[in-house]
Amino acid sequence: MTQAEKQPRGIEAARLGEHELIRELETIHRSRHDTLLHGSAAALAAHTTRMAELEAEYLRRHPERPVSAGRTRAGARARTQPR
Repeated sequence: MTQAEKQPRGIEAARLGEHELIRELETIHRSRHDTLLHGSAAALAAHTTRMAELEAEYLRRHPERPVSAGRTRAGARARTQPR
């Protein structure tokens, strides 16, 4: 990875307003699949780093965010058990 590729991209996540943080998360999640399939190793590494930074900031701001029951282990097991 070159020095230029190691440089941070975008505004530091902690400095983003709430609306901007959500918009950045939506954008990076939309572009993830394409980056995985077609991006260089450096592009994928940069994408992973930025996505982790944005997600960590979201979790820091919203530690008590609502969690859907279906997104837990118990909820997943309930979906697969016969009734």
